[in-house]
Amino acid sequence: MKYLHTMIRVTDPAKTIAFFETLGLKEVRRMENEKGRFTLIFLSVPGDEGAEVELTHNWDPEEYGEGRNFGHLAYRVDNIYDTCQRLMDSGVTINRPPRDGHMAFVRTPDNISIELLQADGALDPAEPWASMPNTGKW
Repeated sequence: MKYLHTMIRVTDPAKTIAFFETLGLKEVRRMENEKGRFTLIFLSVPGDEGAEVELTHNWDPEEYGEGRNFGHLAYRVDNIYDTCQRLMDSGVTINRPPRDGHMAFVRTPDNISIELLQADGALDPAEPWASMPNTGKW
């Protein structure tokens, strides 16, 4: 397993980027999604690009009270199906199953979202994952 990023929601990307640049982070990539109406901006410390902060800017105004601006931690795993099965066998609920062989979400006991991403793209869809419904917010 490899730590990838922590996601936070931001209302003013320019101000937030300036803040993180003051800390020493630099923007490493940006993705605009017109259909989803959001922008993802990834920053990291030069020389440690493997650990990023993901800034998510939703284009439609939204209030982020009660800690909703914190999104999730993300980890890359060698086999998303084996990882999710191990978690389920330990009593963890898979909130967003890896139906696509690429991404899943679970939550900590304190309801912090954890995103699991398959290393090297996606595995072929497989049961029981392909037909498993979401079990809650992720």
